[in-house]
Amino acid sequence: MFTSFAIAFPQIDPVLVSVGPLVVRWYALAYIAGFVLGWRYCVLLAKQNPAGPPSISYDDFMTWAIIGTVLGGRLGYVLFYQFDYYLTEPLEALKIWRGGMSFHGGMLGVIIAACLFVRSRKMLFFAFSDLLACATPIGLFFGRLANFINGELFGRETDVPWAIVFPRGGDIPRHPSQIYESMLEGLVLFIILSVIAQVPKLRARYGFLSGSFLVGYGIFRFFVEFFREPDQQLGFLFAGATMGQLLCVPMAAFGAYFIYRSLRRKPA
Repeated sequence: MFTSFAIAFPQIDPVLVSVGPLVVRWYALAYIAGFVLGWRYCVLLAKQNPAGPPSISYDDFMTWAIIGTVLGGRLGYVLFYQFDYYLTEPLEALKIWRGGMSFHGGMLGVIIAACLFVRSRKMLFFAFSDLLACATPIGLFFGRLANFINGELFGRETDVPWAIVFPRGGDIPRHPSQIYESMLEGLVLFIILSVIAQVPKLRARYGFLSGSFLVGYGIFRFFVEFFREPDQQLGFLFAGATMGQLLCVPMAAFGAYFIYRSLRRKPA
């Protein structure tokens, strides 16, 4: 039985600045912070390892990353979460300002963009993607905080002392699952990858960091989904799992394979 005690949701305006027709939202700022800080972190790591991809390549990849994230994230949401709706209303899929982005889709979009980019520059894919993997948790950290500010993607009903009543979730105390995700998928995963990146023998095994990110994110996201309210239009799926959990299984499996493959190959 759930108690009536809960923390009131902090009323933070989703709009940070509004000047005439110009509207800057916290969610947009989270994307900008993720891209800019992630880019600078990639450049920093690249400069620490002159034998790897040149730091300027990450400058050039910024536009590719933004396009891959936005297109992949939107397409992933359409295909994975509301395919039936957008099949009948295809023009609605173009209205990204109304929300609806999938991390798994965005990740696939960046992977495709990275494949095309490294091919055009004649670089090794995993040598390039390993640093992208290290920077990705930065965007996840800010993105999940923006989800919390928007009062979206909230958790399941609970009686924990830190439960919060979200305006969109009814008069029910819920897990602040967005904060759980920002800490695990963002901060903790960033620290783990940062530590690995400072171990020369592991960093020289191209694919190890990329695989570690996939496994780490897959595990953390799968775990937090037990506390997060399933998407209303989907609910629980195969064996009581959520869509997020089902997408994390192949993601973690590929990550484990990349780690295994990197350890079997000769270091760079």
